[in-house]
Amino acid sequence: MKFSLQRMVLSEFFAWLVVAAIGVYFLAIHTPLSKSLRLGMDLKGGTYLTLVVEVEKAVEAELVQKMQAIEATLKKNHRTMPTSKAVEKNLLKLVFPNINAANDCLALVKDELKGLEYSVTQSELHVSFSKKDVERIGAEARARNIEVLQLRLDKIGVSETPISAQGEHNIVVEMPDVFDTAQVKAMLGTVAQLELKLVEKVAVSQEDLLYDLDDVLPADKQILPGKAGEKLFYLVDKYTELTGRYIANAWAAFSPESGEPVVEFKLTPEGGEKFQALVKQNVGKHLAIVLDGVVISAPRITQQATNITSQGSISGSFTPEGANELALMLKSGAFVAPVSFAEERQVGPLLGAESIRQGLLSCVVSLGLLFLFSVIWYKWSGVAAVMALVLNLLFILLGMSWLGATLTLPGIGGMVLTIGMAIDASILIFERVKELIAEGQAPANAVRGGFKGAMAVILDANITHFLVGVVLYQFGTGPIKGFAVTIILGIVATLLTGLFFLRSIFNFVFNNFRVHKLSI
Repeated sequence: MKFSLQRMVLSEFFAWLVVAAIGVYFLAIHTPLSKSLRLGMDLKGGTYLTLVVEVEKAVEAELVQKMQAIEATLKKNHRTMPTSKAVEKNLLKLVFPNINAANDCLALVKDELKGLEYSVTQSELHVSFSKKDVERIGAEARARNIEVLQLRLDKIGVSETPISAQGEHNIVVEMPDVFDTAQVKAMLGTVAQLELKLVEKVAVSQEDLLYDLDDVLPADKQILPGKAGEKLFYLVDKYTELTGRYIANAWAAFSPESGEPVVEFKLTPEGGEKFQALVKQNVGKHLAIVLDGVVISAPRITQQATNITSQGSISGSFTPEGANELALMLKSGAFVAPVSFAEERQVGPLLGAESIRQGLLSCVVSLGLLFLFSVIWYKWSGVAAVMALVLNLLFILLGMSWLGATLTLPGIGGMVLTIGMAIDASILIFERVKELIAEGQAPANAVRGGFKGAMAVILDANITHFLVGVVLYQFGTGPIKGFAVTIILGIVATLLTGLFFLRSIFNFVFNNFRVHKLSI
């Protein structure tokens, strides 16, 4: 008896029971499933936000960079500079003193800046992107905006939020268990585009600035308002090379002079060189710090400023929280193209609770029906198959908890589907065992032959489904990914429980009990 007990404890089946017990401990006690398993929007409720990416602005930003590259090339080669410039949608207009200067510019840059479409009309050089390039810029802008959105949400505690592209210009943000979206929308809707621009004139109204310009605003200039309460307007250059893309880091701090909250930033080496070149050439002038089209401050460039190479600060009557938020947005990067809110839709938690109840009910009903079928058709062997199904579901939940995967309603559907696929593996094995027993083989030999004969078919079917699950996960979004995760984990669990755990049950019975006839 002692030897028999030792053999039972050292059996493969007992090892599986220990693994199952450890799994139950982690899911129910150590890290309860309700805390370790993240629930999707359809189960927990929350808010869907649909944002539209203004692709035209991304195209304009790309053309501005091309314009700056053209001007740098002209200056380097001592050629005639344009008298005015303008960018609108997918068209860059460079106006030269005469048509010869425009043609000279075209001949100089068309080989250096390839992939652009050029044309000369009188003294104007027109530059634009092809349709294919516009589509590429739009796709890249949306992809970059998704990265920025993810960074911003992570930094305010709304981590691992599903963000996906939809259609050509839309981005869908899913925020489980988030219903008060005021702070989130404020951060998501802010472009956080920082620009440094030289100030030409300041006045108390736009009309005063336009009066000095004979009511004609040059195409390469713009009038920007000052911060709230300042009641000042600034005439500045419309285009600048010094933008937020040169910010390497940003953080909230307090001004040593006034003690007020400020946002300090550090420029990249390239940005530092551009900044130093700008201030050295414009000592005595004012430099506007522009955030999303508003002049936050406009300090005067002093001789001491020429020693600054990479660091600056932004002051603007910030609260400590406001300074922190701005620093986070600058550090995460500005949107390549502005976004606007197209739709806000909320899913109530009660609907999620009902979905969970119905999903769990479907799993229980499935297991119950399979238990009846297995016991009626395969007798005690059917009970072993149901034990394998229960362990299968346990492994799926452990896998999702360990991976930090999100359980969605389609994911629950995948679990129910996995139950059917798992019992199918047991049926293949049992039918082969019955055939071998009918041929006169002993129960132990029939079971070994049944597992060996069905293994190739089971592996073939499950590997095929596994590859389909990988494809769905790679190219799917949201609920489709949730379905794919449970299918992939379910297939792995099916192979473990169907080929190894189930066999360990039969081996345990044959090694510890005298079996003359198999109940199958």
